[in-house]
Amino acid sequence: FRSGKYVYKPIMNQTCCPQYTIRCQALHFQTSKSHKKVLKKMLKFISKGDISKVMGGEEPMDSHIEEVVACSHEYRSESHVSQAELTPLSVDHAEGVEAEDKDKEQMKEEVNVKKMESGSLQIHVAKDTPVPGEPSHSTKIVHALPKPGKGADLSKPPCRKAKDIRKERKLQKLLQNQMCTYEGSPLQAGDQVLLLQSSKSKTNQPKTVEDFIFVSLPDDAAHKLEVRLVPVSFEDPQFKSSFSQSAALFAKYQMAIHKDTPSDCGENEFTRFLCDSPLEAENLPNGPDCGYGSFHQQYWLDGKIIAVGVIDILPYCVSSVYLYYDPDYSFLSLGVYSALREIAFTRQLHEKAPDLRFYYMGFYIHSCPKMRYKGQYRPSDLLCPETYVWMPIEQCLPLLERSKYCRFNQDVKAVDEGRIKDLGRVRVLHKRTIMSYSVYKKRRKGPSDEASVQQYASLVGQTCSERMLLFRS
Repeated sequence: FRSGKYVYKPIMNQTCCPQYTIRCQALHFQTSKSHKKVLKKMLKFISKGDISKVMGGEEPMDSHIEEVVACSHEYRSESHVSQAELTPLSVDHAEGVEAEDKDKEQMKEEVNVKKMESGSLQIHVAKDTPVPGEPSHSTKIVHALPKPGKGADLSKPPCRKAKDIRKERKLQKLLQNQMCTYEGSPLQAGDQVLLLQSSKSKTNQPKTVEDFIFVSLPDDAAHKLEVRLVPVSFEDPQFKSSFSQSAALFAKYQMAIHKDTPSDCGENEFTRFLCDSPLEAENLPNGPDCGYGSFHQQYWLDGKIIAVGVIDILPYCVSSVYLYYDPDYSFLSLGVYSALREIAFTRQLHEKAPDLRFYYMGFYIHSCPKMRYKGQYRPSDLLCPETYVWMPIEQCLPLLERSKYCRFNQDVKAVDEGRIKDLGRVRVLHKRTIMSYSVYKKRRKGPSDEASVQQYASLVGQTCSERMLLFRS
């Protein structure tokens, strides 16, 4: 967990609320129904300014930032990160904007309703087709008097789901378009059936997060949403020109959501917390066009910043550090929306940098109900706090229900392969000179500090202890 230039590691078996590192497998991510609702809600707002159905209150998962971790999984993505230019959010006006996700679980039993001579309704529930001559095992008769004027009208066709009607119209339109391409030659009946089956199989494919984000906006859209990726550097003109507006939004968010005082969230605090970073910007030939380092992902709505996601782009992942947004737009579920865009952004970066495939959401805190939302982005893994191997979250949740602190790896013989094995190889910075701890230990005068060095090495592991420098005065 990073806060400004500081990096923290919780002592899992001692803290009151164990914080487990969580990552989402971005390449295999599938949107859930609740995620689709948030995406469609944003599309409706952008295209038509529709907020009539979204003002009822904010979803629990919207409040990503908890003071206990100060790190949320929010943020964003754009279509041309190499140029860090503004790119419009797109909308599928013909389908995505109007269509609501009305999927319902199919009924497990067939229900037949018949109008009886007595005026009552007979409901026949049949699980299996009855065999003549054998008694029925699944017949149940229920009598209910119909309301005046509300009796079943057998002259009218049975009610159909709006979703089925839309699918049928879409298939018919596709069939008509395909028939026109055959230069007047009518399709045979068999060809029509094959075409309908083929098109139906395509329509049944689940939509990806990109299908909701990177689609075209109508020309008369009510709003314009743009996303800009900006390096965190006062030498960058875009970051510098938007700094004051971004800092003001941070203060507004902190005071409204976390009840900070103005002195707690001034420009100096903003800079220390979300602008300072221990990462050095780096561009590599096989890396993403935007390079590696710390960035601010800015959401501009009609020329005004309404949200900013702080992220680190690393060789193997995109790591979410923080998100702050304008509380006036909380009805858009910006926390969830930005996380979905972050996942799409990670997948986009993967095309240029194949090793970059994970989306880190900070910490998962099962003992804190407000922080469980991160487990809804599947597939996800939690890091075992003892063996440091990734385990599917589905295997971890039953263990967390029984105990706040858990060893996820059930192999009792497994150990941390990266544990400290040779304390003498720890790198130390002493009197402006880099040396191994074994050399420093011989030069040191006074009481031994081996216990504190051992604790440090056990926290960072062998590999990091040989890459980082432990300062000794």
